Amino acid sequence: MSINTIPREELLLKGNASCPGCGATLILRYMLKALGPKTMLVIPACCTSVIAGPYPWTAFKVPTLHIAFAASAAAGSGMGEALEKMGMNDVNVVVWAGDGGTVDIGIQALSGAAERGHNMIYVCYDNEAYMNTGIQRSGSTPYGAWTTTTPKGNRSLKKDVPSIVMSHRVPYVATVNPAFINDLMSKFKKASRIRGFKYIHALSPCPPGWRYDSSLTIKVAREAVLTGMWILYEWENGVFRLTGPSKTLLDRRRRRPVEEYLKLQGRFRHLTREEVKRIQEQVDESWRRIEEMLESQESEDKR
Repeated sequence: MSINTIPREELLLKGNASCPGCGATLILRYMLKALGPKTMLVIPACCTSVIAGPYPWTAFKVPTLHIAFAASAAAGSGMGEALEKMGMNDVNVVVWAGDGGTVDIGIQALSGAAERGHNMIYVCYDNEAYMNTGIQRSGSTPYGAWTTTTPKGNRSLKKDVPSIVMSHRVPYVATVNPAFINDLMSKFKKASRIRGFKYIHALSPCPPGWRYDSSLTIKVAREAVLTGMWILYEWENGVFRLTGPSKTLLDRRRRRPVEEYLKLQGRFRHLTREEVKRIQEQVDESWRRIEEMLESQESEDKR
């Protein structure tokens, strides 16, 4: 995909209520360009509830259902079933939820929808905390990150929800990043062509929550990938593959030090050298697991 093939039609309108440099808005804009106007959104309580604008106005040019925090995947399941009964099989049902509404509050409905195999795309835009309500820690907050409820740095490890969804044996799971639009749009297009439950986990940099200048969103997002902190991949019908720049980063020497990502954000400013070292070790361990997975997959293919 090139810049010339990206649709010009805007389904996310100007003048919306997002913060300057909002990663979620960038992802949503290009997701809608990839999926087109035959898309219906289900949005639980989150930043995007505000971005949409106050009723009766809206910044979205697609039908949107705002739903309770815990119920987005359940609502999307029902919407998809209703559309099938009506013979409308060319409509993309998209649950668009933050990490609070996915990793924590909404995980039971997410698991149920994945288990049942409803035909929908579930997107978690992951800004790694409860940004809309005051930057509180979520189950997706990375180790060491400052939030208002972890002022000395989060002590827990980030919950790996894509792997949890993979364990349901759904047909498609992928990660995306707003700094790599071609990779992002290609994955959404692919997901729209696959029948069944699809899950896409998007890194969503947040200037006020991550404490960086709003002009740096794309730089922050890009460094997340180039340092190996955020890995671009897809898992399609049981086959795992790296995508985008991540394809070249299995060799640790090609990855930039995690410090290059951390130093851009005020939420990591308090970290000691020892804590930075621990984060680097966590990243290296994640890549070792991926290398083992790919080697095991290659061995299976040769049998």
